[in-house]
Amino acid sequence: MEQKHKSVSPFSNENRNLYVVEHLTSAMFELLEDKKFADISISELCDRAGVGRTSFYRNFAGKEDIVRKYLKKILSKWHSSYFNSSADSTEREIVLSLFRHIEANQKMYELLNRRHLIFLLKDILLELSGFDCSKTMLESYASAYVAYTLYGFVEVWFMRGMKDSIDDLVALIPDSSKDAGNCPK
Repeated sequence: MEQKHKSVSPFSNENRNLYVVEHLTSAMFELLEDKKFADISISELCDRAGVGRTSFYRNFAGKEDIVRKYLKKILSKWHSSYFNSSADSTEREIVLSLFRHIEANQKMYELLNRRHLIFLLKDILLELSGFDCSKTMLESYASAYVAYTLYGFVEVWFMRGMKDSIDDLVALIPDSSKDAGNCPK
């Protein structure tokens, strides 16, 4: 009895999923260049990426999830590289670092803003700030304050056409290091 040769993919499941995620993400951003988000179909996205719908749904809950996961990936890199090297950062330094990150990825952020997807940034900033409403009242509000402040600055910067310099934006934030020596006794 002769056995038939079975065709096996050279990719592991992990590598295959990385391939699918990478290609769907690239396809999404390519399509966003010319189309509104609502006008992009999952079929069109899968065709552009060269992957099947099953692969899409294995990796993403929906189209928005592609953008959300990509933003989380790049913002997590920013967050870990910044906060691993600067544990005691002032508000100014955090805003400066975030705006430098956005400036380095300006084309992508402008595209998300133009396609009305920049709101996804807020959710990721909340997550990165450690927001969890089940924490203490102080912890919940403090982390929300940080995330919404950062998001508000970014959103207004986009609304103003990103014409304001990063240094001018950072100068709007009170310098907490000056106040540190003036604490009441």
